[in-house]
Amino acid sequence: MTNSKWRHDPIQAIRDTQHFGEEGGVVPVIDVASTSTFMHPEDMEKAFHGEIHGCYLYSRHSNPSVVMLGQKLAALEGMEAALGVASGMAAVHAAITQLLPQGGHIVSSRTVYGGTYALFNNILPRYGIEVTLVDMDDLAQVERAITPRTKILYTETMSNPVLRIADLPGLSALCRKRNLKLVVDNTFTPLVVSPARYGADVIIHSCTKYISGASDLIGGAIVSSQEFIDSLIDVNTGMVMLTGPVMDPRVAHELYHRLDHLPIRMEAHSRSAAFMAKGMRDAGIPVAYPGLPEHPDHALLKSLMNPGFGFGGMMAVDCRTPERAVKLAKLLQDRKFGLYAVSLGFSRTLMSCSSVTTSSEIPPEEQEKMHLSPGLLRLSIGFTGNDGVMLERFLSCYREV
Repeated sequence: MTNSKWRHDPIQAIRDTQHFGEEGGVVPVIDVASTSTFMHPEDMEKAFHGEIHGCYLYSRHSNPSVVMLGQKLAALEGMEAALGVASGMAAVHAAITQLLPQGGHIVSSRTVYGGTYALFNNILPRYGIEVTLVDMDDLAQVERAITPRTKILYTETMSNPVLRIADLPGLSALCRKRNLKLVVDNTFTPLVVSPARYGADVIIHSCTKYISGASDLIGGAIVSSQEFIDSLIDVNTGMVMLTGPVMDPRVAHELYHRLDHLPIRMEAHSRSAAFMAKGMRDAGIPVAYPGLPEHPDHALLKSLMNPGFGFGGMMAVDCRTPERAVKLAKLLQDRKFGLYAVSLGFSRTLMSCSSVTTSSEIPPEEQEKMHLSPGLLRLSIGFTGNDGVMLERFLSCYREV
C-alpha cells in the first residue's frame, strides 16, 4: 500500500536543494581536485579510521561536486542520500555486492535490461550470488522463489524493454514480511514514480538516460539511506571505494544542473509519447504504452505515478520479426522520424530492435519467457518537432513495410 505519511514533492525538493559558488555565484563551481589538504596531519589518519566524517579525503572516496549531485538526487527520490557513480551498471553492481558481502540469493524480475541479465547470470555467481528470475507480476511466484539465502528482491519500475510495471507496494510488503531489501531500477520513470514512497530500500538510476537528457555522458546513481551510502565509500569495505567506479566531478556538475529541468523534460516526453501511442493504436498498429487503457498495467501505473508527469516516454511496436523491425527503423531514420541507436531519454526519438541489441545477452528461450517479441521495436520518444507531423511520418513508414 501507499505510505500514507509520504509528503514528498519532487519538484519542490529539487528546487530547494540549492548550492552556491564559492564567491556567491548562483551555481556551484566544479571541484576537480583528486585529493584534499588536511591542515592538521593527524586528521588524515582519523579519516582513514572513520573517526572523522564529512571531510574530503580523495575523490575515490568523495568529491564536493559528486556530493552535491547526490544531495539533489536524494531530494528527487525522497530518500536520505545518494551517490553518483561511473555508470548505471556500476550502480547495479556496487549496490548488489555491497548488500551481499558474503554472497546470497536474489529474486529478480525476469524482465530486466540485457546488461543486468548478463551481470546477474555471468558475473554475480563469481561472488557466490545466485539469481532466480521470476514473473514479478505474480507475487505468489515471487514468494515461492524466496529461500533462506534470499536477501534481495530486484525489479525495474518499468521493465526494459517490454514495459511492464512492477507492483511496488506488493513487493515491498513481501520484503517486510520476509526481511528482504527491495532494490528498484527507476531509470525509465524518474519523477513519474517515486519508489521510496512504496518502500524501496535502494533505487538505481542510469543517469545516462533521462537524468542527462542529452545522450552526451555516462553516469549512474545509487539512492538509499545515509547508512547504506556511507557503507559504499567505507575505506575498508566499500564497494565503490575499493573497486573504484567513481563519477567524474565534471559529469556530476553537468547532471546537477540538468536535474532542474528534468520535470519539464519528463512532462514533454510523456506528452509526445501519449500522442504517438494513441495515434498508432487508432491506426491499428500493435503498440505497447502504459498510458493506454488497454495496457495490462495501465491501472497499476496510474495508481503509483506522481501527478503531472504523465506515463513516461517509452513505448514499443511489435513488428513480429527483427528484419521487419530493422527495416521499419531504417525507413523511419531516413524520413527524419528518429535515430536507430541504443539508449533512451534523448530529446530526439531513439529506436532499437531489443531482441538483437539491448536484450541480445538474454537467450531466446528467456526472451520468450519474458514475452519479448523478436520483432519488438523499442521507441524512446523525443519531444522535438511537431507531434502531428512525426505521427504521420511513422504511419507512412509503417504502411510501407
